[in-house]
Amino acid sequence: MLRAAAVIIRADLSFMLRQRETLLWVFVMPLLFFYFIGVVTGGSGRPSAERPDPIALRAPADAGPVVDELVRRLEELQFAVTRPSTDAAFAQFARRLTVAAPAGYASVTAAVQAGQQIVVTFDRRADPIAQELDRVRVSRAVYAVVADLAVMRTSGQDVTTDHFKAIAAMPRRLTLDVRPAGRRLEAPSGFSQAVPGTMVMFTMLVLLMSGGITLVVEREHGLLRRLASAPISRGAIVLGKWVARLALGLVQLAFAMAIGSAVFGVDWGANLATVALVLATWAAFNASLALLLANIVRTQAQMAGLGVVSSMAMAALGGCWWPIEIAPPWMQTLALGLPTGWTMDAMHRLVNFADAPSAVIPHVLALGTGCLVTGWTAARIFRYQ
Repeated sequence: MLRAAAVIIRADLSFMLRQRETLLWVFVMPLLFFYFIGVVTGGSGRPSAERPDPIALRAPADAGPVVDELVRRLEELQFAVTRPSTDAAFAQFARRLTVAAPAGYASVTAAVQAGQQIVVTFDRRADPIAQELDRVRVSRAVYAVVADLAVMRTSGQDVTTDHFKAIAAMPRRLTLDVRPAGRRLEAPSGFSQAVPGTMVMFTMLVLLMSGGITLVVEREHGLLRRLASAPISRGAIVLGKWVARLALGLVQLAFAMAIGSAVFGVDWGANLATVALVLATWAAFNASLALLLANIVRTQAQMAGLGVVSSMAMAALGGCWWPIEIAPPWMQTLALGLPTGWTMDAMHRLVNFADAPSAVIPHVLALGTGCLVTGWTAARIFRYQ
């Protein structure tokens, strides 16, 4: 039985890897999705010096050193400050900051020097969480300038650029040492989300499309009937078909992990063996699912439609396209009822949140149980024509 299954495995895997469509979707398209989704979702991560957040500033033309210091403080907090020349250009920005001088004062600095109150207005077009985060960051910059102005007033100094620089150079009597108190808690973004999510999605897509359609084609062309007449048991045929599709999934996953590390800088964490176990179980589940669906449908078109729709829907709902941790609670609960959700939750726990391997035991057991149930059902209903 094993010798006969090995013959089928070699023949099927060799045939699928010779198809140009399979090569495209196994080795080329995932790389494009890695880059595209990684760049797009990278914007939901923390700003950096290489990727500061744009903000528009509107202030009097002769605002003076107060506004200059505010700009410097904003840039320290990873904002890219732009001062548009027109109201239309100002309105195009999602983050908008207005510093208004009181009536009768042409300069903000002159008004501050005279003890007048300055009104600073911040506006942000985004969801409430993003609004609050940016409001806190802008408030830090404003309060830092206010604190420097308080120092100047108590010491009788004028508000000048040199005095701002002198205060910035003063030694700090109190310092704050910030260190991580535990494992990472924020949702992954950028390539740390895009690469695992794309791998999970494309494994399902390729195995249901290439693995499932190939079996339908063999049935339509009578190849399975020829196998039925050969001295090969039904179990050997099913085992050979299943292992061939599992092998195709493992080839794709191994290639994607290598490219993810070498090209996109993904760190797979300290539990690489457990990550590999999760992905291998995911590939095994999809190999069983491909066999099951290929024995239910009647035509190639049905298999293609079912494969694409189910892969895209489960990828979106399971957290392959965006971190499920940023979704509403009901969607996070829904994801944990889907195989894609089990796999992505296990990947995030191991790769992003540094959980111990024991944390993903339920995920592996769920995927393994799904693999066994779908595989057993596929073997029971396996048909030659």
